[in-house]
Amino acid sequence: MKKLASILTMTFLAAPAWAKLPLEKLKMPPGFSISVWAQVPGARSLAQAPDGRVFVGSRSGDKVYVVKDGKVQIFAQGLESPNGVAFKDGKVYIAEISSIREYDGSLAAKLPLKPVRTLAQKFPSDTHHGWKFIRFGPDGKLYVPVGANCNVCDPGKDYARIYKIDVNGTSKEEVAAGVRNTVGFDFHPLTKELWFTDNGRDWMGDDRPPCEVNRLTAVGQNFGFPYCHGKDILDPEFGRGKKCSDYVAPVVELRAHVAPLGMRFYTGQMFPAEYQNSIVLAEHGSWNRSTPQGYRLTFVKLNGSQVEKTESFIDGWLQGDLAWGRPVDVEVLSDGSMLISDDKAGVIYRLTYKVQR
Repeated sequence: MKKLASILTMTFLAAPAWAKLPLEKLKMPPGFSISVWAQVPGARSLAQAPDGRVFVGSRSGDKVYVVKDGKVQIFAQGLESPNGVAFKDGKVYIAEISSIREYDGSLAAKLPLKPVRTLAQKFPSDTHHGWKFIRFGPDGKLYVPVGANCNVCDPGKDYARIYKIDVNGTSKEEVAAGVRNTVGFDFHPLTKELWFTDNGRDWMGDDRPPCEVNRLTAVGQNFGFPYCHGKDILDPEFGRGKKCSDYVAPVVELRAHVAPLGMRFYTGQMFPAEYQNSIVLAEHGSWNRSTPQGYRLTFVKLNGSQVEKTESFIDGWLQGDLAWGRPVDVEVLSDGSMLISDDKAGVIYRLTYKVQR
């Protein structure tokens, strides 16, 4: 009996931290359910391999993790804000502040790994908005943003931009300018156009300016930062003598300070038909608004490339003025379910749908 009691006590003490998360407070449409899929410290950007492994970046730590069949391992460590992760052709790419490293992505590799090489292309070393989200485009190039090195300023030619690079060469092409800080983007499943979230500037009040979802229709377009915010708000300092009509307006104006990060087009078969080829994005949540907002998933319904509606999808990480979780990125699995990373709770959730009878 003493041995049994000891085993029960050890089991109780070993209960995972996520077991105490109040998942019942999350509100979502009928038929959807959410559970903890993995416990990963500071879980941020997500990328998956064809074999089902999921790579998980972190911003405040120095590690990138890999999750396979419920097992979490350190994939690489000793890195500087390794927020961005991408997988292509058996290789894993990790974005630090000023560089991108390539790793062996094979199943046989012994973890944790050392990088095979550092890519030739370099980026600024500023830590302000320096952490990166990266993703391969339909053209095979790796898309890499460089955020503004300030809250609001005229940052110069090397900042507030999105680039694409050839990982096997030295090319580095600017594809978009006037982008304050995007930490999430995806390519439309049909048109292959780049869509991205962008975080609005601070210190213009609780409700201005809006955060954004943008659509790139031509290489070289300028989205207005720091001169114009949202569709028609000139910056009180840098907007003098400018016109918002000279810049590309966002396709969606989100609420101010909600900090939209990861976004994906839903291409699975599990969710209802209205989600197909439409956007799910993570609002990480405000940090300097008198009444907090964000801390939720948002659904942007598209008809082709036209926005039909924008609405709350999953809400409840914010309770009153306190948040117990902060969603960061989303990723669609092969079975049609969706992963959601949360860097505050230190977990990855799995969202599923079952038809109601």
